[in-house]
Amino acid sequence: MKKSKGRVTLPSEQNFLEETKELMERWGADALRDSDGTKLDDEIKQLDAKIYTTYFVARSHNEFAEQHPEEVQQLYLMSQYNTAKDTELEIAFMNGYFTEQIEPDYIHDPKVWWEVIDRTTGEVVDTDNWEVKKTANLLLIRNAVPWHEYTVSFLAYMKWDPTQMYNHITNDWGDKPHEIPFDARQPHSNQFIKTYLKKWLKENPDTDVVRFTTFFYHFTLVFNHLGKEKFVDWFGYGASVSVAALEAFEQEKGYRLRPEDIVDQGYYNTTFRVPSNAYLDYMDFIQQFVAREVKELVESVHESGKEAMMFLGDNWIGTEPYGKYFAETGIDAVVGSVGDGTTLRMIADIPNVRYTEGRFLPYFFPDTFYEGNNPVIEANENWLTARRALMRKPLDRIGYGGYVSLAYKFPDFVNYVEHITDEFRDIYSKIKDVKPYAGIKVAILNAWGKLRTWQSHTVAHGKWYKQTYSYHGVLEALSGSAVDVTFIRFDDVIEHGVPEDVDVIVNVGDAGTAFSGGERWLDEALTAKIREWVYNGGGFIGIGEPTACHHEGRYFQLANVLGVDKELGFSLSTNKYFTEAVDSHFIAEDSNGYDFGESMKNIYALCDETEIIEYTDGGIHLSSSPFGKGRGVYIAGLPFSHENTRLLMRALFYAAHKEDQFKIWYASNIHCEVHAYPEIKKYAVVNNSTEKQVTDVYDGYGKKHSVKLAPSEIIWEEFSDEG
Repeated sequence: MKKSKGRVTLPSEQNFLEETKELMERWGADALRDSDGTKLDDEIKQLDAKIYTTYFVARSHNEFAEQHPEEVQQLYLMSQYNTAKDTELEIAFMNGYFTEQIEPDYIHDPKVWWEVIDRTTGEVVDTDNWEVKKTANLLLIRNAVPWHEYTVSFLAYMKWDPTQMYNHITNDWGDKPHEIPFDARQPHSNQFIKTYLKKWLKENPDTDVVRFTTFFYHFTLVFNHLGKEKFVDWFGYGASVSVAALEAFEQEKGYRLRPEDIVDQGYYNTTFRVPSNAYLDYMDFIQQFVAREVKELVESVHESGKEAMMFLGDNWIGTEPYGKYFAETGIDAVVGSVGDGTTLRMIADIPNVRYTEGRFLPYFFPDTFYEGNNPVIEANENWLTARRALMRKPLDRIGYGGYVSLAYKFPDFVNYVEHITDEFRDIYSKIKDVKPYAGIKVAILNAWGKLRTWQSHTVAHGKWYKQTYSYHGVLEALSGSAVDVTFIRFDDVIEHGVPEDVDVIVNVGDAGTAFSGGERWLDEALTAKIREWVYNGGGFIGIGEPTACHHEGRYFQLANVLGVDKELGFSLSTNKYFTEAVDSHFIAEDSNGYDFGESMKNIYALCDETEIIEYTDGGIHLSSSPFGKGRGVYIAGLPFSHENTRLLMRALFYAAHKEDQFKIWYASNIHCEVHAYPEIKKYAVVNNSTEKQVTDVYDGYGKKHSVKLAPSEIIWEEFSDEG
């Protein structure tokens, strides 16, 4: 059998020519790339492959940055909380920050751009009552209220790019210069960025694809005084702030932002926060600016006969791929790090590009490729989780990054990647641009909607804060399941109602977060429209603390739809009689035990119509309830697993009154899945585990047969319209 080739990008480096040729042959690579810290020599660039060259727009030009220190990128940061013990309080506002990364901005007047807040009352301290001691990085408050807490919101320069800093520390780069990020909004920087790119394009004729890593503003990544990560928000707009940006914002939007609009009580508008109108305005403002500037850079790339690729990471802020302005940039392709099925779908579903590419894990760095470690374990886990999603929406290309010379020392890893690349090309050749069968359509309802399609709280390298977090668990389960998924905002429902083609709405998250919704649930139009929609036959699934905001005697604002509420301690005097679990239920038919992750306590049934499916430790963890012609389902938590994926799928079909359609293109074994492609009359039975599996397979006509699968195997079959 002739080996397949193409659709794979291989990292390479200097003095690695023969090994690169070997890996190109074995992995079928048709593109070569450099990485942060590596370069391709001329001999490698002459190989028969597309050449990707990493391009840093707003870093790696220290000679320029040092000439314009006033144009270094900025951040608003907040000091630690400080307690006043008398009427004077001295705050060392740089405590806890890494001085090699952060430097206070004394170029611009602190009295104009900083803010001191009494955090006990929330009041802003008058500028007459404080002064900055610049040489010591101290701020002195006079007329403080004893035993009140105070913070300083200060403007700072970020003099070391966070990604280069991470790579520098991880790889022990020693005295290699710290790369200084500069701001594309500033006049000298803006001109330099455009002029240098045109010069670079002429000097790099061997480059076929300019891999922008990325453009102007890094996601918020601030290090502590030990050089460790202090605050990480992959969606954070903190590094896009500057005096110039704040002044331009005021001119464009008609009002001035406070430092607090960015600092946000020290939460920095993390994606967990329900966004304020001011912050949404600021995001929109940055996105428009970035799109305009990126368009100019992309046009220069195209004029040189090259392609423009954007890395979905590092300095990606403002280039929201599901945002309103992304299409205007003209970018040819997006590449991003694939950590699981969710991150794969985040990349693969991006519209308005010619192709998408995933950088698979592990990254070829010494924190994984060291003697005694087996990188195949991570590679295998990464591939199996991502492959589920690939079966629903394939990437156009895959690849790796880092020091390929490290990976080459692990022959088992090289062998495994050879298998992955072959399997990827086989899947792609069969299903690219083919719509898979989906038995149901699900709408994920939160404060972000479409803007955060397949995104929740990812950080660098595609990892997640908490693998047990239910919102990610739901996304991961859905990323590879036979469902159509859309993402909608609360405002979408208020303004337009529930989309007609949606079968089930899912609201999942902790109380007060952007995912659950917090005070957005106090909007009577929102609750009324969803109640009406469910009553007329829709399905609603709440997970964790859905619709949670204590108001008028309810904690879950859609408690009547869900059939349950949470005891906060206020109604302990009211007896709760409904505790008996049903003997059996459609949702629980495949369950051999439950894993609700961090779960929830003190959930109780409102009435005897609530079908209690799981009740332990004095509380409900799984239940369903009728509501008119529709149904509500409550789940206490849902970390990702094969078991919980099946539980969620059953809950979706039950909520939608589609139980009779559940066993269409279905595998009885929870470790297996069936993906059908009616357009091409093919279906695949997939073993998502590293063990042998046997499963009954139900086709699209309800007929079943038994299938045996080797570990991780995919079996492809054809079918006809007759079944």
